[in-house]
Amino acid sequence: MVATPVKPAFMTLPSDQEASGRTLGEAEIALVTEAIRSGTLTATKGRMVKGLEKRFAEMIGAKYAFACNSGSGAIHCAVAAINPKPGDEFITTSITDMGGLTPILYQGGIPVFADVDPNTWNVTAETIERCITDRTKAIIVTHIFGNPCEMTEIMALADRHGIPVIEDCAQAYFATHKGQNVGTIGKIGCFSLQQGKHITTGEGGLVVTDDEEMAHRLYLFINKGFDYGKPQQPDHFFIALNGRMSELVGAVALGQLDKLQGVVDSRQVAADKLTAKLAGIPGLHTPEPSASNTHVYWKYALRVDKNIIRDGAVGLAKMLKEEKGIFSAPRYIQKPAFQCEIFEKQITFGDSNWPFNLATPEAVDYTPSKFPGTFSGLEWVLVLPWNERYTDAHIDYIAEAVKEAVARLS
Repeated sequence: MVATPVKPAFMTLPSDQEASGRTLGEAEIALVTEAIRSGTLTATKGRMVKGLEKRFAEMIGAKYAFACNSGSGAIHCAVAAINPKPGDEFITTSITDMGGLTPILYQGGIPVFADVDPNTWNVTAETIERCITDRTKAIIVTHIFGNPCEMTEIMALADRHGIPVIEDCAQAYFATHKGQNVGTIGKIGCFSLQQGKHITTGEGGLVVTDDEEMAHRLYLFINKGFDYGKPQQPDHFFIALNGRMSELVGAVALGQLDKLQGVVDSRQVAADKLTAKLAGIPGLHTPEPSASNTHVYWKYALRVDKNIIRDGAVGLAKMLKEEKGIFSAPRYIQKPAFQCEIFEKQITFGDSNWPFNLATPEAVDYTPSKFPGTFSGLEWVLVLPWNERYTDAHIDYIAEAVKEAVARLS
C-alpha cells in the first residue's frame, strides 16, 4: 500500500486584508455610531473629518491637512494644486502604483519616469536630475515600502532649479529623514488610507502642506472649487472634482489615528527581529535603511541574488508558497509603470492621445537601457507580507521558512 501524502501544517499569518491583520475595533465602531446618530454624514457640516484633519496635521507636524476620498485622490489634489499647464512635466518613479500616475494625466501633465536605486527601489537626486528640463513642473518622490528617499539631496536639487516636490507617503506613515516626518519635507505630502496601509478606512486619503496658498488650492480642489464657509459670495473658482471624505470614513480614520504610533512601532520591532534572524544568509539581502532614515515597513522587502539562489526571487516565492503557505510578491510589480498599456499605447481620452500628443520625444522615451536600476531592482525584489499583528511565533515561522527554502535553492 502507498501511504497518502500528509499535507504540511501551515501557520496562518495575520492578513491586512481582513481582521486578523488590522487594528479596527470598538473605538471605530463607537465613532461611526456617533456619526450616524448625529444624522450628519457630509464633511462640510460634520465634525469627524474636521477632527481628523486637525489631529493628523498635529501628529505629522504640518500646518494644514485635508482629507479626501483616496490616496490617488491625494496625489490628484497635489498635482492640481501645483496648477500645471497641458504638456508640463512631472518627474516621478518607474516603480509605483498607477494611482500615483493617472492624476498627472488627468491634469494635462506628462509623467517623466526617473530610474531608481536598485537597492532601495527609490528615486535619487542623481536619477531625477537626468530628467529635469525647462518643462519640469514638479517632482513626485515615492517612499517605497516605508523607507524614505534621500530627501536632503533631492530637496537641494529641487531648490536649485526652483521645482516643488510632492511626497507620496502612502506607504510611509511616520517614516523620517534626519528626524523629520516624510510628507513635511517637500511642498506637499500625500497619504493613503487604503485597506493595506498602516491604518485603513478601506479607501481614503490625506494631504498635508505648510504653504498657505497650496493649502487653499488643495481645499478648493477637494470641494469642486467651492470655498465653503467663507463670508464673501461663494463661487467655483476653477475646474475641480468632489473629492470629499464622508463623515463615516472620517470616523473610522479618527479611531485609527490613536493606533498609528503603535502600528508603526510593532512593524519596526518585528522587522528588526526578522532582519536579525536572516542576517548573513548568502544571496539574501535584508532591508538596509540609511543612517538618515527610519523605515516603517509597509512591507518587508528582500533582495534575492539569483546567481546564488536558484531562480532568484521567483523561485524563492514559489517554494515559500508551496512548502509553507507564505504568499509573497516576487518583483513587487510585474513590469515598470511605463510598460503598462496606458503609456505604451498612449490610451487616454478617446483616441486623442492627449496629453501625450503635447510631450517631447524625450519625455516619452521608455528605452529599457535608460532604466537599469528599475529592471535590476524588480528582478531582485521579493516582498514579504507584513502587518502590525505579527508575533514572535510568526517571525520565527517566516525566518525558518526562508532559511529552509534558501538552503534548498542554493
